[in-house]
Formats: sequence, structure tokens, C-alpha cells
Amino acid sequence: MESSPLSYLSPKAGVRNSPIHGRGLFAIGEFRPGEIVCIKGGHIFDRAALGEIAPALGPAEIQIADDLFIGPRHAGERDAAMIFSNHSCDPNIGVQGQIVFVALRQIAIGEELTHDWATTDDDDYSMTCRCGAPCCRGVITGQDWRNKDLQRKYRGMFSWYLQRKISAQ
Repeated sequence: MESSPLSYLSPKAGVRNSPIHGRGLFAIGEFRPGEIVCIKGGHIFDRAALGEIAPALGPAEIQIADDLFIGPRHAGERDAAMIFSNHSCDPNIGVQGQIVFVALRQIAIGEELTHDWATTDDDDYSMTCRCGAPCCRGVITGQDWRNKDLQRKYRGMFSWYLQRKISAQ
């Protein structure tokens, strides 16, 4: 039995195979700047629980505080909790608060809906970026939020917990 949606995806967004990675979120209707595209849902858990969950589920959570995450707790909830927003160094959606993602600009039908993970992640990963944007950083890390250029670029578009860290610097 499939579980009920834990995350909200706009009726103007749909999931399909992505040239960036796996499945992605795509505009099936036009979005205006500031319009809600998706809202991340799930259960709240700490880093220790994430360590137990992640091997079975892979990346399915979003960090919401230093030691807190939101996402699925078991495989049967994974798809229901996903927002399918792949990373891009030239994103068209951004986070507002903790879990609400809005259009950063006018988005046309067919565009993949992506956010820069620098605005939501504080972790120790490093991976090759496949976004294909002219401004692609080549490698993205869970510490990109510390980059002063990105802090200027995304002013007001960082997760609450990251914005607090940036403001404290």
C-alpha cells in the first residue's frame, strides 16, 4: 500500500527522469516568481537516527537545524516525502524558512525545478556537479554555504538555521 503524501508538490510540478540525476521535479505549468513549488514534509529526527535511516533510504531528508532533519523514516515513505529537487548552481527555486520552496523567477513549462544545495545543507559530503549551468562550480560540498560569494548571491534564501550561522560570522 502506498503511503499518503508527506510533502507537497504543486499541481504545476511533476516528477520524471532527470538529466542531472535520477528523478527530478519539472514544471508542467508556468510558475511566477515567489510562487510555492513544493514543501518538504516527513518526520523530524536527529543525526543519530539519520545515520540509521540513510543506508537504506539514501538522501531523502533536508536538514532543518544543526542536529535535526525532516524526511521519511522507512522505505515505504520515501517517495511520499521526496520533493525531487536536484541541485543546480543556477537554480530556479529557493528555500523560504525551512521547508518551503518558491520560484526565484518566471519558470517555463518543461524546466527542471532545482535549488542550490548550498542554501540548505551543512554536511561533510563532496560530489561532482552535473547541473550543466554555465556558472557550474564543478564540485559541490555540504560546506558551500560558507562561500562568501554564495552568501551574497542567495541573501535571504538560506534555510533558517544556516542564515543564523551566516549572521553570526
